[in-house]
Amino acid sequence: MPQREELLAFALAVANRAGQLLKERFGLRHQVEFKGEVNLVTETDRMSEDLIISAIKEKWPDHDVMAEERPYRAQGAPWRWIVDPLDGTTNYAHGFPFFCVSIAWEFEQEVIGGVVYNPLLEEVFVVEKGRGVFLNGRRLMVSTVDDLSHALLATGFPYDIRETSEDNIKEFSLMAKKAQAIRRAGSAALDLAYVAAGRLDGFWELKLSPWDTAAGALMVKEAGGIVTDLEGHEHTLSTPHIVASNGRIHAQMLKWLKLAKKSQT
Repeated sequence: MPQREELLAFALAVANRAGQLLKERFGLRHQVEFKGEVNLVTETDRMSEDLIISAIKEKWPDHDVMAEERPYRAQGAPWRWIVDPLDGTTNYAHGFPFFCVSIAWEFEQEVIGGVVYNPLLEEVFVVEKGRGVFLNGRRLMVSTVDDLSHALLATGFPYDIRETSEDNIKEFSLMAKKAQAIRRAGSAALDLAYVAAGRLDGFWELKLSPWDTAAGALMVKEAGGIVTDLEGHEHTLSTPHIVASNGRIHAQMLKWLKLAKKSQT
């Protein structure tokens, strides 16, 4: 059974290698494929994913791996890695400098650690369950903002926004009038890490996948924040909608998000 220190050191090393790959190729002309009308993938996504998964399988061939760019085939192992090799692919493909590598690991269906690495800023967010969350060695805590009207929030829109009724438009419109400001930067993993760091006071988004939230959600909780679904229930990796905050504005966020959802029916 791998030890805590071994898991953390491995994840940091692999995230660094993948992040340096992204950094070296940032700004180049990329081969872009579309998984949907606006959902794209580049060759660098796949190169980063191959690097990470090869490293995991070389060290722990019996561990399960869930990653964004390949079908998930569970072996029933107690250990599982959850990988987003490039969160913020659309940003990356356009040369917009906001993206990261996100790697989380879980034991017996509980996420116990994660790394989110922004290679352009050389910022490494690290979390371990029960041990806190750190940015480049400095312990993080959520913000102390307690009034939604003074809060800086972040959100995003689903890749199937052109087809779905769950498009986050009404939620965004309402929250934009209730918060101090909203940012839509394009990387859920970094948005969650920023909530943990106190740079953002809250974040919500619809229709996310486990690799988007696994590491970041644990970071928010370990920094003293709250993570739920839109109804205020416990958020799990199978929950597509997420609300994360410093805790102080959580009830206010849920109130207005529920109202926006109700207005759609």
